[in-house]
Amino acid sequence: MSEKLVSRILSLIPSGTEIVCALGCSSQLVGRSHECDFPPEIRRLPVCTASPVDSDKTSQEIHTQVSQRLSQSLSLYEVLIDRVKDLRPDVVVTQTQCEVCAVSFEEVERSLRNWVESSPTLISLGAQNLAGVWQDITNVAEGLNQGSNGQRILEQAHNRINAISQCAAQRASTPTVACIEWMEPLMAAGNWVPELVALAGGQSIFGRAGEHAPWITWEALLEADPEIIVLMPCGFSMSHIQQEFPLLTGHTEWKRLRAVQTGKVYVTDGNAYFNRPGPRLVESVEILAEILHPTLFHFGHQNQAWQLAPPYP
Repeated sequence: MSEKLVSRILSLIPSGTEIVCALGCSSQLVGRSHECDFPPEIRRLPVCTASPVDSDKTSQEIHTQVSQRLSQSLSLYEVLIDRVKDLRPDVVVTQTQCEVCAVSFEEVERSLRNWVESSPTLISLGAQNLAGVWQDITNVAEGLNQGSNGQRILEQAHNRINAISQCAAQRASTPTVACIEWMEPLMAAGNWVPELVALAGGQSIFGRAGEHAPWITWEALLEADPEIIVLMPCGFSMSHIQQEFPLLTGHTEWKRLRAVQTGKVYVTDGNAYFNRPGPRLVESVEILAEILHPTLFHFGHQNQAWQLAPPYP
């Protein structure tokens, strides 16, 4: 059986776009989602999705917008179908992992259902854990006839992560870590993040590998009293986190936390790294390794992808 010729790719999820580019197929991309921003050269591509949720608002305001739409069974994203039709993609990369993170597989399928001019292949990403991320990369590679490049990416990723894990095994301690994925209300990171923490030589105290991020209370955070707190709100840059930092420091419990008292609270670019289940999860492990074991690791990510949070006033 001959392989289907792929010449025009549309990616509707940032991690999918990064996978396509890592496979060497960036020149075949004809469109992207409104959230796809890496690598930088893809920003010139036509935007094929939109969202009524204003991501420039505060954490609480965004949470309210999302909750209201979901309670009314309204989608958080829209596929700009006329633009997609004009682009005539052979392959559309979408996702089933999270209806809040990107346009869903069902939304894409529904939007294309009556498209009679063409029938693009849909490749859906659905990783719930680290193994799922590697499988997604394999699936995209095979769907784009790039199986050997996919194997190369995975081999390099495993080699880099294994080197970190082996070095971290020399650590004198395993610090407890709270990875915060949303600040108001509080949510801990789940899915692949607990695995990343373990690979970097830490112990994630909230969230379970392969399970969605859990909501947590301030009482639970204070009771767990982690040695290290890593902020990685979904979709937020480091500057956005800094703007919202008073949401945390304004709580009376904040100053009682051990990590705050010892100055071990860190801000990361969660939007670029931890929130995207793609090739840059390798860099995410490196970031955590630098934070958790600074005497063992230095990859040059400090002040670029992570930084120490401002001291408590």
